[in-house]
Amino acid sequence: MCHVIVTCRSMLWTLLSIMVALTELIAFMSIDWLVGFPRSPNNGSHSSLERYWPTLGLYSRCIKVPGTFSGIQCGPYASHFGEIASGFWQAAVIFLSVGIFLLCAVAFTSIFTMCFQSIMKKSIFNICGLLQGIAGLFLILGLTLYPAGWGSDKVQAYCGPDASPYKVALCSLGWAFYTAIGGTVLTFLCAIFSAQAEIATSSDKVQEEIEEGKSLICLL
Repeated sequence: MCHVIVTCRSMLWTLLSIMVALTELIAFMSIDWLVGFPRSPNNGSHSSLERYWPTLGLYSRCIKVPGTFSGIQCGPYASHFGEIASGFWQAAVIFLSVGIFLLCAVAFTSIFTMCFQSIMKKSIFNICGLLQGIAGLFLILGLTLYPAGWGSDKVQAYCGPDASPYKVALCSLGWAFYTAIGGTVLTFLCAIFSAQAEIATSSDKVQEEIEEGKSLICLL
């Protein structure tokens, strides 16, 4: 018999797991990892109204193209994996992708923890918490390797010739980088909080409700 068990802690862990996965995915796909120094589409113009700030992501970018309808053109600068700005960024993309894949898998699984609390007699919360911890390590590796690629030709075109590993020169860090860092911190919090979700769904109160024959159990 399937018992639907809903507690505040398990529901909070589920919502947080989904939020973390979406946060990291949005940051990964964003073009706002680096914001270049201001420039003008027309070299002879110095009007501040025409100046713009190009942005550069892990595999995409936004630049202003004169003569286009919107003026701003965004899209991938790399048509395949080998064209990503540097080997460090390629490694960062791999590590971040693995971490995000694990987070998305946990987020999907967390939806079903209301009905299934164990897999092969092992707590599904503990398994998901372990996967979230592993995902957090992959995210840390990716975020650590990312600044090492700032010395590439692509980054120097946006940030100036003084750009070098771990030195952003004329660029500034965009919201996507900070969002990815925040999501990584929350990933470890999710991994820790999974233990609380496990305790909440296996408490004596829950067992009493099951023994009374209830199939839907909701506890604060």
